Amino acid sequence: MSKSFSVSLGVFTALMLSSAAWAGDGETLQIYVSKKTQSLAVYDGDEIVATSNVSTGKAGHTTPSGIFSILEKRKYHESNLYSNAPMPWMQRITWSGVALHESSSVPNYPASHGCVRLPGAFAKALFQMTERGAHVIITDEPVTPQAIAHPTLFKPEIPAADGVLLSDAEMRPATFEAGTEPVEVAVADVQPKLGATATVAIEALPPLRILITRRDHRETVMDVQAMLNALGFDAGDQDGQLGSRTIAAVKAYKESKQLPAAGDILSDEFIDSIYAAAGKGKPPTGQILVRQKFKPLFEAPISIDDPGKPLGTHFLEATHVNRFSGKADWHGVTLDNHLAPATRERLEIDADAAPDSLQGALDRVTIPDDIRQKIAHLLDEGTSITISDVSDTRETGLGTDFITITRATPRA
Repeated sequence: MSKSFSVSLGVFTALMLSSAAWAGDGETLQIYVSKKTQSLAVYDGDEIVATSNVSTGKAGHTTPSGIFSILEKRKYHESNLYSNAPMPWMQRITWSGVALHESSSVPNYPASHGCVRLPGAFAKALFQMTERGAHVIITDEPVTPQAIAHPTLFKPEIPAADGVLLSDAEMRPATFEAGTEPVEVAVADVQPKLGATATVAIEALPPLRILITRRDHRETVMDVQAMLNALGFDAGDQDGQLGSRTIAAVKAYKESKQLPAAGDILSDEFIDSIYAAAGKGKPPTGQILVRQKFKPLFEAPISIDDPGKPLGTHFLEATHVNRFSGKADWHGVTLDNHLAPATRERLEIDADAAPDSLQGALDRVTIPDDIRQKIAHLLDEGTSITISDVSDTRETGLGTDFITITRATPRA
């Protein structure tokens, strides 16, 4: 995967910018669509690459708002839902039927059946700019990514080679050419001959997709299953499902500890008891999940302070990632996302508490050091983080990144 390239855009619409190049690649671009202004802006970090007018879903066929990514690209496609309607330069963002595509009708108002219609020349240009995995953020009000620095955000690290402890090697400084920039690194062994040169190459890694969210029923059940099995109660596979085998193990544990059998199967008294018995302390409040190339990579419990306050919904992406120097630039946005009263009650969020700012949400998140290091070793250009109280499990699945559907605040 190339670290930089340029493509001539030409003048395709009145709103296309004259810039003919951008840094990064088509997988790291971010596409922002505003339903209120019926407009689209393509960003590379905080730099606008191109803009266009669009037409989103009309009443009864509203285009969903949220955080998506391009799942599939086809130069020509026909709708499976609407009489084989042509959809040239199609870029799918959900498997349930939402895409960006060319249309001969792009008025300055919502008119589609849920897709984002694009003018013809711009649809082709955008198709040529992007790759699968590029993010598409759809909002009501327009939003603009802003640079942000915070200790919770990840920095890249180059892992030591297997079997080599760098701290035990005698190191010396040297300057190598890494791409187009000189990079000072520490190297062992003998000095090279005077005038000798060397090139250090690090293979680009596919960007990570990271979700930071609250723990829900599934994660709690997975913990319970693992602890029951470790304590000698056969709860079966750690699949997050309260099946008959897991329920039988819970009941056997309760009986052994003389806990009440009536009431919720995962009662507060049971949860407190089994975490204490397993030496786990208090139950975790959050979860971090990591995907790469549309597949789950790993997940782990994390801590979220002040759990009675909403995290809000935020999106960040890393640009200018330098794995030699251990630096990365992060840019982020905050999205409006209404939490229904039933959702707040289920997640034990205060009914009247306002969602946190991006900075405030990052302040509340603590990620274990081993998980931070694991991510740092895989971090590269275009890695993204979604922070949200809830993510959309219906749309997030096989062959997707983390998809988050946001909800507009109901009108008074």
